[in-house]
Amino acid sequence: MYLHIGEDLNIRAKEIITILDKESALNSELVEEFLNHHQKQVVNLSKNPYKSIVITSEKVYLSPIASSTLKKRSSQIYINEF
Repeated sequence: MYLHIGEDLNIRAKEIITILDKESALNSELVEEFLNHHQKQVVNLSKNPYKSIVITSEKVYLSPIASSTLKKRSSQIYINEF
């Protein structure tokens, strides 16, 4: 199943490692270091300030969709599979 994370991008739900909200990410030195280290893999999907960070094995997406909304969408995907 796929999860819509912003703009016209859908990614496979099983490829998602984590979804972080912007505030938590900005307050964490480890996340900041991770983002700086993976700067070439960062894809900004937001025309306005991003609301969440979606990390996959290949890329790091800055999403305009709130992390709580993405969590609800991902929960619905897993419920619909069964």
